Amino acid sequence: MDLYGSHINRLIEELQGLPGIGQKTAQRLAFHIVNMPKERVESLASSMVEAKEKANYCRECYTITDEELCPICRSEKRNHRQIMVVETPRDLAAYERTGRYEGVYHVLHGAISPMLGIGPNDIKLKELIKRLSGPSGEPLCDEVIVATNASLEGETTAMYILKLIRTLGLDIKVTRIASGVPVGGDIENTDEVTLERALIGRTEM
Repeated sequence: MDLYGSHINRLIEELQGLPGIGQKTAQRLAFHIVNMPKERVESLASSMVEAKEKANYCRECYTITDEELCPICRSEKRNHRQIMVVETPRDLAAYERTGRYEGVYHVLHGAISPMLGIGPNDIKLKELIKRLSGPSGEPLCDEVIVATNASLEGETTAMYILKLIRTLGLDIKVTRIASGVPVGGDIENTDEVTLERALIGRTEM
């Protein structure tokens, strides 16, 4: 039954297509939007379009940014010889919320998953290796912290990273975040205290 008309129904359908948005939430958001002042709706719409047009990958860590380098990679206060490898920009944001990590990041944009047809070449692994050694093979960092999810895909990716670094013969310490992150859980949904404990309790691989 067509309760609201084609325009509102289309808005509800578009909102419902977003991750984590069900029908009831989509309806609530749609009604909120149509009741907003026109200026606020236009500002919301333009900010979405601008973010889409300007967003790109950071040249160093491959997180999403609207500049060549993200604020973390630009910062001279960060330890650029310590790299934490995460699966998504959301995982990066989760660790930043702890306020305890002072190094930099590398975002893979996924994890190795043979079941889904995702191999090493489908994520930012080659880019990671380029960050680890110089032209003469000298290590460019002291530690790689592997902070992929505690899932089968995350563990597979972690072991692949360790194998790559060892195969290249790089004198780099490789650590894995501790088991404070629940097995099968996602980092982005884990609270800050658990993430902090996992970071502090990381072990060498």
